[in-house]
Amino acid sequence: MSILRRSLWLVLLVVFSFPVNMVRAMTAEEIINYRDDNEHFQSARVEGEMLVVSGGREMTKSMISLVDGDDALAEFTNPHDRGTKFLKRGEDLYLFFPDAEDIIKISGHMMNQGMMGSDYSYRDVMESERLTDLYEFTILGEEEVDSRPCYKLEGIAREGEEVSYYRRITWVDKERFIGLREELYAQSGRLLKEYYVTDVEEIQGRWYPMQAVMENKLRRDTRTVFTMLDIEFDPEIPAGIFALERLR
Repeated sequence: MSILRRSLWLVLLVVFSFPVNMVRAMTAEEIINYRDDNEHFQSARVEGEMLVVSGGREMTKSMISLVDGDDALAEFTNPHDRGTKFLKRGEDLYLFFPDAEDIIKISGHMMNQGMMGSDYSYRDVMESERLTDLYEFTILGEEEVDSRPCYKLEGIAREGEEVSYYRRITWVDKERFIGLREELYAQSGRLLKEYYVTDVEEIQGRWYPMQAVMENKLRRDTRTVFTMLDIEFDPEIPAGIFALERLR
């Protein structure tokens, strides 16, 4: 084989050894799909802690949550809120206060209120779909977030989808495909909230945000820091755990 032919085969071997996304630019949908694959799960058991900062006041709330598809149950374990539970069943959300021994269905304007006084609304916690199902994304460019190279993308709500935010700007880590920062907007263009991740870990073969901060830009001097203390994907979930009557 001539030197020229050997050189040609070497070039072809190098080219076809590269992953596809190294040969061509990734699309916006591919980037968000990779992010969804990391952050979206079918079922999980989560122990978490929520630090709510408002002005000079701080409140810490701890909880244990079980999630299975469109259903979820969260029970607060900190002394002040112990026994308070949230139950999500499909599109419905219920709240149980042990002192009142009553179950309240959260709907309408209540969905936009802060969950337990936090910067996360009840509507925020209701969205369990993959981002690619709710938004159409385009790539705006590339920027760094905390020294991490990121794709910068814009998502616009798909027609007919009910979402918390009409438009979102998201920065996705180019290596780990985690959303490191987001700006969340109303249809009017007003900035409603900012979200940024402060800790990421690899768990069971996927990168996952273990600590994140949400800031409600419609309120002054407020933020909520949510920390994952422990998370298990695909756990065994007891039968009937999401039954409405079990809230009591």
